[in-house]
Amino acid sequence: MKTNGNIATEEKPSALRIAQINMTAIGSTGKIMLQIAETARSQGHIAQTFSTNQFSTKYKKLPPAPYGHTYYGSYFENGIHLALALITGKNGCYSSIGTCQLIAKLKKFKPDIIHLHNLHGFCINLPMLFDYIKSNNIKTVWTLHDCWSFTGHCPYFTIVNCDKWKQQCYDCPQINVYPKSRVDNSRQMYQLKKKWFTGVSDMTLVTPSQWLSELVSESFLQKYPVNVINNGIDLNIFKPTDSNFRQKHGLEGKHVILGVAFGWGKRKGLDVFLELSKRLSDDYRIVLVGTNDTVERELPDNIVSIQRTNNQTELAEIYSSADLFVNPTREENYPTVNMEAIACGTPVLTFKTGGSPEIVDADCGSIVDCNDIDSMEKEIIRICTNKPYSKKACLLKAKSFDMNDKFKEYIDLYENLTHRA
Repeated sequence: MKTNGNIATEEKPSALRIAQINMTAIGSTGKIMLQIAETARSQGHIAQTFSTNQFSTKYKKLPPAPYGHTYYGSYFENGIHLALALITGKNGCYSSIGTCQLIAKLKKFKPDIIHLHNLHGFCINLPMLFDYIKSNNIKTVWTLHDCWSFTGHCPYFTIVNCDKWKQQCYDCPQINVYPKSRVDNSRQMYQLKKKWFTGVSDMTLVTPSQWLSELVSESFLQKYPVNVINNGIDLNIFKPTDSNFRQKHGLEGKHVILGVAFGWGKRKGLDVFLELSKRLSDDYRIVLVGTNDTVERELPDNIVSIQRTNNQTELAEIYSSADLFVNPTREENYPTVNMEAIACGTPVLTFKTGGSPEIVDADCGSIVDCNDIDSMEKEIIRICTNKPYSKKACLLKAKSFDMNDKFKEYIDLYENLTHRA
């Protein structure tokens, strides 16, 4: 395949030209975007991905672009966008220079399909992008990785039990939560998003969970068709993996209860683990992965803290060493950590929150109501004592998590939308 810079230019007779846009090329959503593009190319299509340099990363100079990826915008303009959004509450109304660059690149590429991912990273002018899509009647797929697209401000609202998004956001209780603002402009932003995001002639939404799909049906996006395509994981990495983890941390003879998160706090259930550490006997040890110095200062001596892992293989070793993976998350779409644990042969106990329960079935884990710590404690003891979930059953369930199958579902969607195969 010939390239012009980073943009693929040689087109096969039945090939689709697919452009994907995400706020970053790193992190979970960035990886999903790049992996979908790789799958599309392997199926004979031409895929180009786009993102800006996200100011919140350590990179002030752009890292080398992955194959088929193009950066737009600038670190400086994105910083201005962040500052103005913080002052005005208008996220998505700035970065006009970078968005002009993006649209120019899209016009040159001439996509048959534009696939959108996360757009709330202070790096894109939303009215400009959607005006381009609408005026050119471009087929669009939008994967909603959270709820931000149909609220006046927040990516999630479960923890504050808010349902204003169904009619009209105002008096936002989470104005200090990402994307943080010093003023409450949720009423106007709700109306602006409704104006920008509705009226696209040919747009299909994708949600990773049935839970999010049902929320969309109650939002101002309800007229768009919705496909549920679950997230997937790499089963070549996440599989039962031997290690000396238990010996290294003095966990031999203990029931190891594992929690993994990146950004521990109330949303991820840190307080639940602190309470469980007081209730469970000395036969149990809680291990938390993804902590930092601030979190560690809150932890008692009977919780093992792992600030970071060197790679995913090491994480698979930790999953494999646990007796039970516990996920007391209070807000979630379709948590990858649940799948990773099950794929390593470890059953899962989760709060009934968001799409988290959709990953667990009767053979590989258990579900309790959100905030019901009493039931969670009883289930931990029951599962560790009776061992009702076998490694074999977990691995059988894990076959449905293969990321390659999930990415192929996106390619099938593209081909069905354009009647090309």
